[in-house]
Amino acid sequence: MAKFSASINLLENKDKTLELIIAWALTIGRALVIIVEVVALGAFLYRFSLDNQLQTQQAKIKQEQAIIAYQKASESKYRDLQTRLALVSIVSTGSTQDLKAFQDIIALAPSGFSFTLFNLTDNKIQLEASATSVVALSSFIDKLKAYPNIESVSLDKIQNDTANATITVGITAVLKGQGGINAIAN
Repeated sequence: MAKFSASINLLENKDKTLELIIAWALTIGRALVIIVEVVALGAFLYRFSLDNQLQTQQAKIKQEQAIIAYQKASESKYRDLQTRLALVSIVSTGSTQDLKAFQDIIALAPSGFSFTLFNLTDNKIQLEASATSVVALSSFIDKLKAYPNIESVSLDKIQNDTANATITVGITAVLKGQGGINAIAN
């Protein structure tokens, strides 16, 4: 029988391993470098498209800024009108009650009684009037006290004008929880 002898050569294996690593690095590494260069070139071209979009958006913004600057005066007029309309709406809701109170108090005045001032504020009415007689004056004050929306009545001033034969009075009446506006009647 023949004897088989095995020899181990570690130096030859190292050369083959090194050759395999170098061959792999040259083939796969080259492919990786090409892929990285393609990605970099793609990013560079994408940057150009983003710059173009940015310039387009900036141009649109400048156009819209010009439109807004042109419309600024109209916008301020519109907002002022909206504010006025809101104020009118608020006043008109309370003015219906005020108008009724105004008409009712004017209707309470007897003949020979005339108003020179009628001021209706948040919760009180201030009147200045002229009466031709004490009877007309006391009749009006009694009717005013009996009016259901009036809480209290006070006589602020009284003047006797003998030259014109009239009595001038100032009256303040406090309303029961009503809102109001100013109205002056001559």
